[in-house]
Amino acid sequence: MSTFVPSGKDISRKWFLVDADGQTLGRLATKAASVLSGKLNPSYVPFIDMGDHVIVINAEKVQLTGLKSQKKLYRRYTGFPGGLREESFERLLNRRPEKIIEEAIRGMLPKTKIGRAMGLKLKVYRGDKHPHTAQQPVELKIA
Repeated sequence: MSTFVPSGKDISRKWFLVDADGQTLGRLATKAASVLSGKLNPSYVPFIDMGDHVIVINAEKVQLTGLKSQKKLYRRYTGFPGGLREESFERLLNRRPEKIIEEAIRGMLPKTKIGRAMGLKLKVYRGDKHPHTAQQPVELKIA
């Protein structure tokens, strides 16, 4: 029996739908990151992007445990002196809830070209509507 090494033509991508309503941010992010990276695929290899597409809906209804919702800060740097900007979780949740889930999931992906390609297959939406019904996404349950 010879060793099977998948190539680009062996990839068949599926679409998964995740409802973030009442879900814990970290548990949702780890499940979505493993689907995006393809680790649930039996023919997974780390040097090829074998992952599937993930659609996350109801981003504004995601939850954090404990006091993290009051204490968590999101930091970014503008590139200018004194340009460190901080924003609380509650303010970012009101302003742009998609960013919270995108940052959590993309932070769990590799920091390489393949990781950036994996991140492009993530789609996050504020409400329960999404424009990907033609792809017939399968609902992904998070325990």
